[in-house]
Amino acid sequence: MTRLSDLRSPDLAERPRRSLLAVPLGATEQHGPHLPLCTDTAIATELCRRLAAALPDIVVAPAVPYGSSGEHADFPGTLSIGRAALELLVVELGRAADHFAGVVLVNGHGGNLVPLRAAVRTLRSEGRNVSAWSPSGSPCDSHAGHTETSVMLHLRPGTVDMERAAPGNTQPIDVVFERIRRRGVAAVSAARGRGGPPRAPAPPGAPRGTGDARGRVRTAACRRRSQRRTVRLRRRRPESRRRHRPTGPRSAR
Repeated sequence: MTRLSDLRSPDLAERPRRSLLAVPLGATEQHGPHLPLCTDTAIATELCRRLAAALPDIVVAPAVPYGSSGEHADFPGTLSIGRAALELLVVELGRAADHFAGVVLVNGHGGNLVPLRAAVRTLRSEGRNVSAWSPSGSPCDSHAGHTETSVMLHLRPGTVDMERAAPGNTQPIDVVFERIRRRGVAAVSAARGRGGPPRAPAPPGAPRGTGDARGRVRTAACRRRSQRRTVRLRRRRPESRRRHRPTGPRSAR
């Protein structure tokens, strides 16, 4: 992997203009009682590493470890810069990367999506080649649950304390979204997570472990509930859908 921080300025001048800059976007926020604060940043960084391993023209920038995490502000260790600051940061990073053929923003935190999309729109309107990507998962396992625990056990097992792991809220994210937006994650999960009790670690080489059969059944059932609810939401008037957009003082922190 070619790290931007390891290069000298003349090295970049000598590289082909087709090189792309991959920027990991993460967060510093609570991830339950058992996962480290760097979880989102670590996952985004690993995704960029794998991208660079597959494509030789990728240069990986230093990770951005702060994001829009106001919904986690009730928990110690969370450091949020808010939506406006993150959007501005991404826009200025994109403008500064004109020596590259383009920029790929790899996002590891769901709270970054709104400012990230706004920043990409701005950069594209200025004629810049910028794209953004975020991993997806079960709506019932969106934070510090099975998936992220499995990934971190694979990537950084020494930072995971499974003795402190506890079940979180397993309702689909769209069911609890309004409460999270208004009152934060603490309002829906005392365990600070959005997912069931973490299962066994992932096998070697499989960072997105699937765990035991009961967990897969729970995940499938959750996905079906979420799909049914999505159908109901689509049948409502457009005004009802706008209420689910993450706007408000807490999510904007």
